[in-house]
Amino acid sequence: MSTLSKITIPTNGSLCLLRLSAIGDVCHAAAMVHRIRTHRPDIRITWIIGKIEYQLLKGMDGVDFVVYDKKTGRQGMKAIKAQFKDTRFDVLCIMQIALRANLLSRAIRAKVRLGFDKARSKEGHSLFINKRIAAQHQPHVLEGFMAFADAMGIPPAAELQWSLPLSSDDLQVGVALADNLGDYAVICPAASKAERNWTAEGYASIANWLVNQGLKVLLCGGPAPLDRQIGDAILAAGATVEQDLIGKTTLKELAGVLARAKVVVAPDTGPAHMATTVGTPVVGLYAHSNPIRTGPYLNRDEVVSVYADCVAEQHGKPWQSLPWGTRAKGESLMARIQPEQVENVLVKVLNK
Repeated sequence: MSTLSKITIPTNGSLCLLRLSAIGDVCHAAAMVHRIRTHRPDIRITWIIGKIEYQLLKGMDGVDFVVYDKKTGRQGMKAIKAQFKDTRFDVLCIMQIALRANLLSRAIRAKVRLGFDKARSKEGHSLFINKRIAAQHQPHVLEGFMAFADAMGIPPAAELQWSLPLSSDDLQVGVALADNLGDYAVICPAASKAERNWTAEGYASIANWLVNQGLKVLLCGGPAPLDRQIGDAILAAGATVEQDLIGKTTLKELAGVLARAKVVVAPDTGPAHMATTVGTPVVGLYAHSNPIRTGPYLNRDEVVSVYADCVAEQHGKPWQSLPWGTRAKGESLMARIQPEQVENVLVKVLNK
């Protein structure tokens, strides 16, 4: 096992990326793919990706996607192994440390199996790789992915770009809303885990504050029951909402909606990172995870976070003295965020 500063991929070489989930993480990985495509368009890229995440990245230029549905379990892994039985990649980037992803990586043959550094190698990750990226000091998830490009000798990007494959129809959803409503803000209130969600009363207060600033407010989210549940709770709490789009858009249409918003308010959830990819400022709400590591990449200085206080209380020391990525635990931590804190950050963002 070794850490390489450079791995040489030959001209017209082949690269396989293994990153299945989640929405925010594949958005971060998309920035790395754009960097590779910019400097080495000759490299043939195959990306093994999750079923839902594929719906956002389908059609990305220069990338062949292979979809793995986690519900298929071992049978799905066997199918991928059969698909690639005659293929040997120059490099396989195992960009996910979850055991499922590590096991799936066994279906892929590659000369170089590039994975994370020792500090981030959990769930047996070290057993499935033969090279490591360089260790990093407190990196954002996006920076962790960029370290894979560094290791492969891909020059740094002059400007961070994502290039989501959005059609004119996808973008037109947001254009039509702006033409009809004027300036609008988006609240994407639901994360995949209930404990990461702010209170319905807090969201309602912010929705009404945004209306008082002259903005229309849209609720957005996915089709999951939790999204609908918290959306209904926000409406019941008295939020002034112009349109409730929860569960009514595809992922790409949601990106189109986010692209025309003046600001997005969201917890630690995929749409926050989707908004970043389309250039819309995000006010992220955090309690469980460190926003320096998982926050909206271009707006990490404009989050509302109680994480530092929560994790210090639980561990008796500041987060800087704890292993990188340490999470705070508790079902009601997000309730410590006050509407006034969110309003203050929104003022800063809206006045930029």
